[in-house]
Amino acid sequence: MAVLKGIHHVAVAVDDLDEAIETYGRLFGAELEHRDTVNEQGVEAAAVLVGESRIELLAATDADTPVGRFLARRGPGMHHVAYEVDDLEAQIARLDAEGVELIDEEPRRGLYGMQVAFLHPSSTDGVLSELVSHGR
Repeated sequence: MAVLKGIHHVAVAVDDLDEAIETYGRLFGAELEHRDTVNEQGVEAAAVLVGESRIELLAATDADTPVGRFLARRGPGMHHVAYEVDDLEAQIARLDAEGVELIDEEPRRGLYGMQVAFLHPSSTDGVLSELVSHGR
């Protein structure tokens, strides 16, 4: 039984979203797929397509947000890997039963109208991981 459908995106925290979109376009031929602000998460994000792959560029809307604190501590760079699943609630329950430290015990709204939940890096070899689903 396949638990994951695949990698949905790799996210990169950036200081300047417009500059990052331009840089990824110029260097890698990335095309803007989607841009949105998710106030609940304190980010303005842009999804860019590089071939068949998606990179999510994240800029903080405020210094006191998860991405704002990440940028203050570490500077721009790799933020998280997102994996697509069919049934997000079932995967959250399964991972919780396996003892995975969850950041989100319930799905919340993410980009693209998707439902998302984050897993603490301590449970995934130091990498912040996100599960995403189109929901029911």
